[in-house]
Amino acid sequence: MLVGYSSSSDEEIENSSELTDSTGKRKTRPVSFEEDCHDRSANKTIRIEQMGPKTRLPVPGCLLAMFPEEEDPDNDKSLHDGRIRSFKHERGNWATYVYFPYPPDEDFTELLDELLEAAGAHGVLLTQQREFHLTVSQTVVLRHHWIQPFTQSLKAGLTTCKRFVCSAGSLRVYCNAERTRTFLGMEVAAGHAQLVEIMKMVDKTMIEFRLDTFYKDPSFHVSLAWCVGDFTAQVKDCLQELQSLIDNHEEGPFLLMMDCQELRCRAGNKTFSFPLES
Repeated sequence: MLVGYSSSSDEEIENSSELTDSTGKRKTRPVSFEEDCHDRSANKTIRIEQMGPKTRLPVPGCLLAMFPEEEDPDNDKSLHDGRIRSFKHERGNWATYVYFPYPPDEDFTELLDELLEAAGAHGVLLTQQREFHLTVSQTVVLRHHWIQPFTQSLKAGLTTCKRFVCSAGSLRVYCNAERTRTFLGMEVAAGHAQLVEIMKMVDKTMIEFRLDTFYKDPSFHVSLAWCVGDFTAQVKDCLQELQSLIDNHEEGPFLLMMDCQELRCRAGNKTFSFPLES
């Protein structure tokens, strides 16, 4: 509580009571110690009542920074380009999926630019993926304390899996279960059997943690671009033209080749790598 201190002249006024004599003139008399204490106590009570209920002061930012709580960075809406979450974000929940990365080369990047331009000419505005990968799991939710045992389980299950190569050359349209996003992807042909074996290993870990397994009839693919909403029909209308750009590539039909030598698991902003045997 902030307390104000009066000057000596103020105290003289506060410590006296006004009286009048028979002539009507005002005079003062000394105030007794008991009266002074009673008056001061009453004055404090009035001041407190006038102040109203106490307001809790905010915790300084420097103190909050001393005890940070880990958060799923995917909750930052500015990073989502308008995408809608498939599940509600809650503190301590980490969006997690398992995948093979695909590092794009110059030919792939140039071809993708042509595909997006051709789709745009048909009124379908697609956004290029920030990174390219082939998933072998659904996106699931992990509690933070599950991450370590989850990744250890994945590592143990993959000890017998060997490195392989897969390829993709056919375009296909995909839409998520919520119908909130549409994808243009290249579907895998060669290497499908090996991907199924990897998927089964990943599914065992998912079952262990009571999470959703992958699709029964998976269409393994590398997503190239996407748009918000269900534009499946619109993309399919120009799919043949887009496929012709791949089939009539300047150096022959383009084939996306992926060296599946390292499986990865991403949980929020954490990435775990699992090299496969040669």
